[in-house]
Amino acid sequence: MAQLPQRIVCLTEETTETLYLLGEQHRIVGISGYTVRPPEARKLPKVSAFINAKFDKILDLKPDLVLAFSDLQADITSELIRRGVNVLAFNQRSVSEILNMILTLACVVGAADKGQALVARLEGHLEAIRTSASSFPFHPRVFFEEWNNPLISGICWVDELVEIAGGVPAFPELRSQKNAPGRIVDPAQVIPKDPQVIIASWCGAKVNKNAIRSRPGWTEIAAVRDDHIYEVKSTYILQPGPASLTEGVRQLHTILAHVTGSKILPELACEERVDAALQP
Repeated sequence: MAQLPQRIVCLTEETTETLYLLGEQHRIVGISGYTVRPPEARKLPKVSAFINAKFDKILDLKPDLVLAFSDLQADITSELIRRGVNVLAFNQRSVSEILNMILTLACVVGAADKGQALVARLEGHLEAIRTSASSFPFHPRVFFEEWNNPLISGICWVDELVEIAGGVPAFPELRSQKNAPGRIVDPAQVIPKDPQVIIASWCGAKVNKNAIRSRPGWTEIAAVRDDHIYEVKSTYILQPGPASLTEGVRQLHTILAHVTGSKILPELACEERVDAALQP
């Protein structure tokens, strides 16, 4: 008798988080070792990093579906397919694609109505942030860097969230580049853009603000001169899933409200991390 997937392995955090938000976490039997959200998911067997996996451990879990993300996991997915495993690989790179991923995954596990409700809540939250940002006295130029060496910027969903949160991305033309090598920026190119805010999120590494300040010629940049350099942890913004559309955009909005001297509604602010986010 046909049935929906009952034993799912998630090779990245965003599908794990989505299944929990849908109330379908009982289907998950294995996760990525990088998973931190929700915390209770950490109790599940860890079967992969990001670009490598423990294939025998995955097979031991007898999954009827493995969820993967992006071309960076293509080698993992192809090996799993060769071993006879059903694999569904998402490649969401924009806000709309994140929402579509949630809807698709909800349908896959027979929770289409819950998926629609979750997407509606996320869209409502983003619209509330956008409305709040529309009252800012100005919209600061923002340089968001997702890595420091080489300098990488312009990842699509983050650029879109910067706009929703009230900022103007410094390199909007880069968002069409899906892969990181296409979004490498020469540090000298940032100077004439004169961003008023620099937000850094170095995946897996703590941001060194002094290193940012000391880049050749960057003392001319308004964000450096006015000490508007901030960090958003990569777990909240660099994973294209629900966290970016909630916690991530709230942190961006809180930072930009601070820079523009604007007050925002408490429910739209990242109160629990605002002090850390606003540290110079």
